[in-house]
Amino acid sequence: MINLSLMISEPTDEILSILSRDARVTAEQIAKMTGRELKEVKAAIEAYEKSGVIKRYKAIIDWEKAGVEKVLAFIDVQVAPAREVGFDKVAFRISRFPEVMSVWLVSGTHDLRVLVQGDNLRELGRFVAEKLSTIEGIRATETHFMMRRYKEDNDLFVDSDEDNRLLVTP
Repeated sequence: MINLSLMISEPTDEILSILSRDARVTAEQIAKMTGRELKEVKAAIEAYEKSGVIKRYKAIIDWEKAGVEKVLAFIDVQVAPAREVGFDKVAFRISRFPEVMSVWLVSGTHDLRVLVQGDNLRELGRFVAEKLSTIEGIRATETHFMMRRYKEDNDLFVDSDEDNRLLVTP
């Protein structure tokens, strides 16, 4: 078994940083970029995958450009924490719904922030009314629909080629 602590040479491992920016980078390319041996890079990636440090590889899709309508919403949830499990029980229950993309414990007036996706507003409205709000321990929800995405996971979703400066004439 490979010891992960021996493979991480600095607080933010270069291999993980490179893969987080572009999961298509090959082990050979990473070895060249980091100056590490190819065998070491392959072993590190395999160890990260087996240990769950690397959860999965994914593509960031611009559904709008692909012509697919998706509705995204952030739902802030107030939770009555349960004895000995705090917010975990409710958070894990919420995370099992197929509409749910992400669940975070956050600070502020709400306890959880939930990212959900659906085909239309009605579908997401039903999710909140019939599934989410009926969970024991949920005190309140506040839904925010995404209007436009500018940047996600360090990828820009707006074309930055246009010049937005004001014209100046003599």
